Amino acid sequence: MEYAVIIEPTSTGFSAYLPDVPGCVAAADTETEVKQLILEALQLHLEELRLDGEPIPQPTSRIAYVEVTEPIRQVA
Repeated sequence: MEYAVIIEPTSTGFSAYLPDVPGCVAAADTETEVKQLILEALQLHLEELRLDGEPIPQPTSRIAYVEVTEPIRQVA
């Protein structure tokens, strides 16, 4: 299964979360480190759900990018 991961810069590094897996988050100094930590967090989270007999959330979120081709004007 592939889950969408949102990675955002913070004032101290990077944070990551999975829209389809509430409560599964990670934070780190670098983007590379946060990617590794969110994978580990997801694996642990899913294992805990299995052990507790809870359903595993299915990945449904998708990521898409849109390109803005014209400059965006600031409103005064």
